[in-house]
Amino acid sequence: MAGTGGFSVSGYGPERSTMSRLFARDSILRRLDWVILLCALALSVIGSALVYSATRNRTELVGDDPYAFVIKHVINVGIGLGLMAGTIWLGHRTLRTAVPILYGISVFLVLLVLTPLGATINGAHAWLVIAGFSLQPSEFVKITIILGMAMLLAARVDAGDREHPDHRTVVQALGLAAVPIMIVLLMPDLGSVMVMVMIILGVLLASGASNRWVFGLLGAGALGGVAIWQLGVLDDYQIARFAAFANPALDPAGVGYNTNQARIAIGSGGLTGTGLTKGSQTTGQFVPEQQTDFVFTVAGEELGFVGAGAILLLLGVVLWRACRIARETTELYGTIVAAGIIAWFAFQAFENIGMTLGIMPVAGLPLPFVSYGGSSMFAVWVAVGLLQSIKVERPLSA
Repeated sequence: MAGTGGFSVSGYGPERSTMSRLFARDSILRRLDWVILLCALALSVIGSALVYSATRNRTELVGDDPYAFVIKHVINVGIGLGLMAGTIWLGHRTLRTAVPILYGISVFLVLLVLTPLGATINGAHAWLVIAGFSLQPSEFVKITIILGMAMLLAARVDAGDREHPDHRTVVQALGLAAVPIMIVLLMPDLGSVMVMVMIILGVLLASGASNRWVFGLLGAGALGGVAIWQLGVLDDYQIARFAAFANPALDPAGVGYNTNQARIAIGSGGLTGTGLTKGSQTTGQFVPEQQTDFVFTVAGEELGFVGAGAILLLLGVVLWRACRIARETTELYGTIVAAGIIAWFAFQAFENIGMTLGIMPVAGLPLPFVSYGGSSMFAVWVAVGLLQSIKVERPLSA
């Protein structure tokens, strides 16, 4: 027997009904991949501690407030979580229909970097600074390349017309990716270009396209690298970074300084580290850009092998769960999107950590979820939202 005013005689009412729906077996909350979400959050929490340690005594950056950077970092994580929630709410299928708009916006933004609105920060002319707010458009290009290529490569396969993308479709997808990549290369932002190339390879492998395309792109990439070097597209500081990678003893007080100090910091941490805020390399500010590109050196020195290993473990779990999502989804579009994100996270983490260990050249890439930086933090959380949307696989009518 029903009561009045919309409440049942059980006394629970609409609030109880809403909560029941939220946590019902088929609800979105129950279907989320909580392992990915919790691991990504744990990485961001660790990153907050590392950012604080790296910046607390950098008076030229924080002034009189040692918490300035960590507060901004936490705010960035909060905004990232909001963007993730919005991405889940919209759904990857809805975003599929909006790809032309998103692609046009991202290309327009990277073009603006080449205008007087573009700014150079930390040696990279890859930023827009408008009304005091800085934005790195190349971070969002990674997302639109994934979505755009997935849309093209999966269109006829998901419709049942083909089993695999044909050569014409692959050419169209590569053309879509080539436009923003060429613009980013003109900045030049070589680190982002490297990530985008790996995204393309991951997307093509997941799409079922002919392996000839993958091997052809690898060969073209090698020839393109030689051409870029010979044509002088790279700035002097980028050439110097590769030279220092090839010869670590080259100019240890100059171009090789960063990597040498990074290895000293990581090596001094031992098994358990010196303790948060107690690292001599970090406190002495010997390693530049420790809150961004070289944040892993803070973990190595102050948290030691155990703490640095925990970061690697958490990143590995995120990639493992993303692989499960890519494998279990019922549509090729979702598989391709997840594979592109996996290639992005895996290569960027490998490059970031590798350059601090001296096994990769310095390329100015942040460590996903850990490094300070709004644009990169927003982009990786949007990517998590895409993975969650694919996992949830909301019906088209929802």
